[in-house]
Amino acid sequence: MRTATVIGWPINHSRSPLIHEYWLRRYGLSGTYERRPVRPEELPAFVESVRQGEFIGGNVTVPHKEAVLKLVDEADSIASAIGAANTLWTEKGRVLATNTDAHGFLANLVAVYPDWQQGLGTPMVIGAGGAARAVLHALKGAGCDRIRLTNRSPGRARELARYFGTGIEVVDWRDLSTGLGNASLLVNATTLGMASNPSLDLTLGNLLATAIVYDLVYVPLRTPLLVSAEARGLRTLGGLGMLLHQAVVGFERWFERRPEVTDELYQLIAADIEGR
Repeated sequence: MRTATVIGWPINHSRSPLIHEYWLRRYGLSGTYERRPVRPEELPAFVESVRQGEFIGGNVTVPHKEAVLKLVDEADSIASAIGAANTLWTEKGRVLATNTDAHGFLANLVAVYPDWQQGLGTPMVIGAGGAARAVLHALKGAGCDRIRLTNRSPGRARELARYFGTGIEVVDWRDLSTGLGNASLLVNATTLGMASNPSLDLTLGNLLATAIVYDLVYVPLRTPLLVSAEARGLRTLGGLGMLLHQAVVGFERWFERRPEVTDELYQLIAADIEGR
């Protein structure tokens, strides 16, 4: 029985088991996928358990995405470029790592708004953590030469801009609303707006009328930022689709079948989030 897992601290919030168990059932594959709480000091022992064959691989979530890079045998070019990994698998007794967040971010955006690059202007990314790293990697890979970046801690934003090189303009957090001028894509890559967290207090009036507001938060499904954007008639996109699309790569690695992201799967996870 092939077993994959998702680790984090805490981990009970993860919907990854629902996603992968759905695909295992749909395709009639033998395997399991489970949650495993792993404290930061336990991370080296977990990676060794993967190396020894206890798991065929797994997903890595907060707070381990950056630390795990130092423990695996090899990280691919994507994980190395982003500076964080979220997916592990084994080959010949070696633990390999990649990052599928950039893929998930872009695949979700393209699936819902295939014309997202028309009249794009300068995208604005809010945040400077692992999610923001993946978004910047995806946008630069899609050909965005200029991207605006802001974060409540300006030092972290400047550090991230230096990491990704030319084309990243840091906007002061106090100037965020005015910095949205000429932007038709706004990405919230922070936890602001997540259940039990403060909302992202932002005036959207300077966004282009055709703008897409993309919130990577998926609990709740409709964050205060998305509600505000909808009230202005802007196009919106939540983070659940990104979660589903980023899971595709890992499942294919572990179970040798490329799964589909379907509306049935989306509704299944949405119902769980909303307690239906």
